[in-house]
Amino acid sequence: MGIEPNTAVDRTAAMAAIADQVRVCPLCDLAKTRTHAVPGAGSITSEILFIGEGPGQNEDRKGLPFIGRSGDYLEKLLALIGMTRNDVFITNVVKCRPPENRDPTNAEIAICRPYLDSQEALLDPLVIVTLGRFSMGRYFPGGKITQIHVAPKHDGRRSIYPLFHPAAVLRSASLEPTMEADFLRIPALVEEVRQRRAAFPNGFPATIASNEPKEAPAPPPSQMNLF
Repeated sequence: MGIEPNTAVDRTAAMAAIADQVRVCPLCDLAKTRTHAVPGAGSITSEILFIGEGPGQNEDRKGLPFIGRSGDYLEKLLALIGMTRNDVFITNVVKCRPPENRDPTNAEIAICRPYLDSQEALLDPLVIVTLGRFSMGRYFPGGKITQIHVAPKHDGRRSIYPLFHPAAVLRSASLEPTMEADFLRIPALVEEVRQRRAAFPNGFPATIASNEPKEAPAPPPSQMNLF
C-alpha cells in the first residue's frame, strides 16, 4: 500500500486502503449479489477487535457491520463494559452478504481471509472477540462454541475470546445471561494481556501462550496409563 503504519494517521490510511480493496473485490460470487461490501468499522486504535460471520440484509444496504437487531444488542453489550461501537473495531470473516443470509462457505471465508489478516495485523489488538462459530473456527478449528465460549486462548501477543453470536442470543433468550456474563469478562482480559505485553514485549512465552488452565495441568502420560 506504500504506507508505513507507524502512527494513527498512517494506520487510518492503511485501513482505508484495505476497505477500498474490499469494496471492489471481484474474487468470489458474493460480489455478484452484494449491494455494498462491508469492510468493517471502528477505532483504528482499539485494543479490541470483534469478528462476526458475514453481513446481513441491513449491513448490505448500508455497508456497515452489525446494524439492525444484532447491532442493537451488541451496542447494549458494549454499554455493559462502558464502551460504544466507536471504541472498538468490528468486522466479519466474509465482507459481502451471502444470499438469503445463508452461512458463508469455506471457500468464501478463505478468499476473504487476506483482508481480515491485514486488518488484524494493522490493528494489533490485545483481544480478539469472535462472535459465532464461523469466526471462532478461524482460531479454534473443530471447536464447539457451547464448550469454549468461556475459555480465551493466548496466542502470540493477544488473546482470542470466543463468544456466542448476538443473533443466536436473540433467537434463544436463555443464552442472554451467559452472553452478558462472558462479555463482562472482557475488560479484565484486556488488562491481563496489556500487562503480559509489558512483561513480554517480544511475545508471550509458550507457558503463557498455552490455553491449558494453570490450576489444572494435564497429568503426564504415565499417570494416565494407571487407570
